Amino acid sequence: MHDIWKDMFVMGLPLFEKILRPIIVYAFLVISLRLSGKRELVQLNPFDLVVLLTLSNTVQNAIIGEDNSVLGGLIGATSLLATNYLVVRFLYDHRKLDQLVEGRADVLIENGKVRSERIKKELITMPQLEAAARKQGFDSLAEVQKCILEPGGTLTFVGKKPDPEDVRHQELVGRLERLTQEITLLRGSKPPAHA
Repeated sequence: MHDIWKDMFVMGLPLFEKILRPIIVYAFLVISLRLSGKRELVQLNPFDLVVLLTLSNTVQNAIIGEDNSVLGGLIGATSLLATNYLVVRFLYDHRKLDQLVEGRADVLIENGKVRSERIKKELITMPQLEAAARKQGFDSLAEVQKCILEPGGTLTFVGKKPDPEDVRHQELVGRLERLTQEITLLRGSKPPAHA
């Protein structure tokens, strides 16, 4: 029974090392994901998912080292959560640094035209962009006025607004249809003309 408690709560590494390892891995992952682009955050294809899953497994040993104790795992997890909390809090108060870490928004569609060089830079394919537009309620990219790839990896779509002439045309067509219906009703309710 003594060995069970020892394996669970006696750490195999010094406390300082258990705290420092997750912080180093956290910093490495933040920088690596930033350098790999926003695409990694927005559209996970099967290859990206495999990379992220194996990445987490790969850095696991770097975080826990030779220590498999429960206490060591809790300290490692707490270090990761505390580091993330402190980084997010710090970046909240320092907007310029936050933009450096997260990057800037990137316009992928502007004035209804796809900016091919931008989607190529972000490694987003046309089918992926079309699928994202459909998820937000657009039948096709032809309905999109603007698409922005946000720093956090979210795609924001803004629909085209109809021209004032198109709106006026639709109003006139609607009025003509109503007039036609009213004339039909009036003709149907009049007594037949006598000759």
